[in-house]
Amino acid sequence: MLHAVKCSPFIARLINSDAGLLTELGATLHRPWTAAEMQSWLDSHEVVDDAGLKRALRQLRRRVMLRLIVRDLNGLGGVDEVMQVVSTLAEISLQFALRHITGWLESQYGTPIGEESGERQQFTVVGMGKLGGSELNVSSDIDLIFAFAEDGETNGAKSISNFEFFTRLAKRLIAAIDEITEDGFVFRVDMRLRPYGSEGPLACSFAMLEEYYQNQGREWERYAWIKGRVVAGPDQGLTELLRPFVFRKYLDFGAFASMRDLKVQIQQDVNRRDMHDNIKLGRGGIREVEFIAQVFQLIRGGRDASLQVKPTLSVLGLLEAKGLLPTHAVRELRQAYIFLRNLEHRLQYLEDTQTQDLPVSEESRRRIALGMGYDDWNAFLDVLEQHRTVVQRHFEEVFNDPADECTEQEVPRQREVALWKRALQGEEAVEAMAQLNYREPAETLRKLLSLHDSPRYKQLPELSRQRFDALVPLAIKEAAQEVNPDQALIRVADLLDSICRRASYLALLAEYPSALTLVTRIVAASPWLAQYLTQHPILLDELLDTRNLYAAPDFAAMHADLEQRMTSLTGDLERQMDEMRHFKHAAVFRFAAKDVAGELALETLSDYLSALADIILDVVIKTVWSVLRHRHREQPLFAVIGYGKLGGKELGYASDLDIIFLYDDEAPEAGEVYAKLGQRVNTWLGSITSAGTLYETDMQLRPDGASGLLVSSVQAFQLYQQEKAWVWEHQALTRARFCAGNPQVGATFECIRESVLRQPRDRQSLAAEVVAMRQKMHQAHPNHGELFDLKHDRGGIVDVEFIVQYLVLAHASQYPELTRNLGNIALLDILGGLGLVNAALAHEVAQAYRDYRRRQHAIRLQGDQKARVPLDQVEREVSAVRRLWQQVFSDDA
Repeated sequence: MLHAVKCSPFIARLINSDAGLLTELGATLHRPWTAAEMQSWLDSHEVVDDAGLKRALRQLRRRVMLRLIVRDLNGLGGVDEVMQVVSTLAEISLQFALRHITGWLESQYGTPIGEESGERQQFTVVGMGKLGGSELNVSSDIDLIFAFAEDGETNGAKSISNFEFFTRLAKRLIAAIDEITEDGFVFRVDMRLRPYGSEGPLACSFAMLEEYYQNQGREWERYAWIKGRVVAGPDQGLTELLRPFVFRKYLDFGAFASMRDLKVQIQQDVNRRDMHDNIKLGRGGIREVEFIAQVFQLIRGGRDASLQVKPTLSVLGLLEAKGLLPTHAVRELRQAYIFLRNLEHRLQYLEDTQTQDLPVSEESRRRIALGMGYDDWNAFLDVLEQHRTVVQRHFEEVFNDPADECTEQEVPRQREVALWKRALQGEEAVEAMAQLNYREPAETLRKLLSLHDSPRYKQLPELSRQRFDALVPLAIKEAAQEVNPDQALIRVADLLDSICRRASYLALLAEYPSALTLVTRIVAASPWLAQYLTQHPILLDELLDTRNLYAAPDFAAMHADLEQRMTSLTGDLERQMDEMRHFKHAAVFRFAAKDVAGELALETLSDYLSALADIILDVVIKTVWSVLRHRHREQPLFAVIGYGKLGGKELGYASDLDIIFLYDDEAPEAGEVYAKLGQRVNTWLGSITSAGTLYETDMQLRPDGASGLLVSSVQAFQLYQQEKAWVWEHQALTRARFCAGNPQVGATFECIRESVLRQPRDRQSLAAEVVAMRQKMHQAHPNHGELFDLKHDRGGIVDVEFIVQYLVLAHASQYPELTRNLGNIALLDILGGLGLVNAALAHEVAQAYRDYRRRQHAIRLQGDQKARVPLDQVEREVSAVRRLWQQVFSDDA
């Protein structure tokens, strides 16, 4: 107790004013205050009027503050306890006062009734700032906003409007908490955050709040509402009503500039009022830590609901977990925040005043150093300065204006700016483009400047146009470094043009000029990727963390992440579908970034894309099943089987999915239930939403094709494969695999597959059917040009696939290892090793197949639909495939 008195004159006065407090403290010091204990204390006092209400609340505050401060100064509690207990005191006090004052007013005027609903109207108290975040300090103001759902009037004999009723309620509630009596006060109440500030009404209807924030809400009000939380009275849907104002659906990188401007205003006020020793608003203070946490909430909170939490320390932890801030930065910010909040509390313990200024008197300085655990003021000050310096450094790293931090090499030279602004014209402009390495300078400049003349550019808001004007010269400079600079610049310009009406995307590139460098490199490498990025500009966000962009994927973590996202959006089908599409597009884009950087072998890329499809299929099944009506079991006995490129793990960027659905469930209703599940899964995959689509699907390989059932039981599938399936369907089965759903059903499918593939077959009739099917395919894809079609022409990809499929079907009964779904390259090597074909030729064909796929992939990346090349480029590969075809089918036909 003596230590607390030395640190806090306020505590000394409190004890001297009421000797009974010390006795109470001795019996309760070992435990922190709880909401239940506070409520019980208040309920034990009879309150019949405003005077009694004020007395009870203030006497409770004295007891709470005494125990809380003594516990904190003696190391029995900590900063978390202080913030939580004071916030709880505020909530309990507001709720207790609201309950009594509401009753008194209703006895006088009647119950307020909504004019639309005809129902009783209730008062909603929103805590803003530190109260909303459950982070109050011991002498904190509480920032409040008062609201009620509907206008109308009371139903008493002395009727008044709901607005007047709730305004009277607001005034008496404020007085109950804020007014200074002989017992002191509870909390100072600040109402300046309400609509229209001090000039606005004390209580607003929900309709008025919605209209105000939709049409007049300012950026600083979005920042304030991040911590907005109903602390007394019912929510009545207010939180959901205002959520779109606070958290945008898109990634809102414009928040950087807004928060930067707000900090500048605060800094100007600090300078004007000489508040440099203020640990909240001054350099490296509490507010800077809060801004760092909250800017990420503003940017990403609409897309990631988990970031909509209130307490600053909780937000910092999430930023670390999500890789948005480095671990060391979060550790340093957390340590600094706790130190500064402890200091803030000790400053207020001195005299129970709302202050964040360092003291000037020697006695107060001595008390603060003692309370913070230091021998003297200078030792304390050294540590404080270290924390403030760290906070300032991290704040500047997050909020520095990119225009201020660019080096001379990064800033576009005047030439690029002059070209875009038309300060250079005619031959002079063309010559400048040529000097920058552009090969078609006149035409490229003409195309670029057509954007300057477009209605879309001219109609941009001023801030967006400023950002666009800053980005185009950077694009001119970056594109000039590419192998084909003209092509690269036009693609980047087209991308900027397509996103310019979404201010947040321009803001992203303006805030992160290095992202524009990556964009240029990616779109220069592939028109397909340029189009992909244009269709899904939200993927620009993926460019900000190059560690994640180029890291090897953790598919288990991705699976868990997608499941968590779907669970968090349960009940909102549209957002679930959009979120899954965003997830897929982001993953594909990360793979593509590694691909165009030359860091990904084609086989690895196909493995990645196939694993991604498996994850999406599995989570779609779980998500659809969880909301399927009439489902008869907790987990479905249902599986997705992949054929073709998915089955062979050879997916490309734009591949569709060849799939079938199987179930193994003897319940009478199983067929009907799984038919609905299969239909919904197919719809999930193929539906076009605002976020695009997941996959085109092809279900024609199911039993009986397009005329067959969408979903088959494993028994029906087995019977069909054994008795009715065509040879080409058995060929397809060589590349089939279980992709998603119930593993037990997948294992049953695999047993059926192996049994069918190992059936003894007459090689001569088998060969004749395979050759006939190949002829049909060839006729269906005629090539009348001079170029060689890598997929369909004789000696191409399809020939290799048919060779392998035939050999598997012909010999699997003798060599079970051929039933393993290893891919064509591995199977060719096995076939050669078994002596079923010439080993050297099989190896040569395997290499040809790898080369074909590599070329096919490169051509598709350049945007061409048909993969065709001059025959002389692949003559050796074609010859090898044709020779193996001849060897296999002339021997067996």
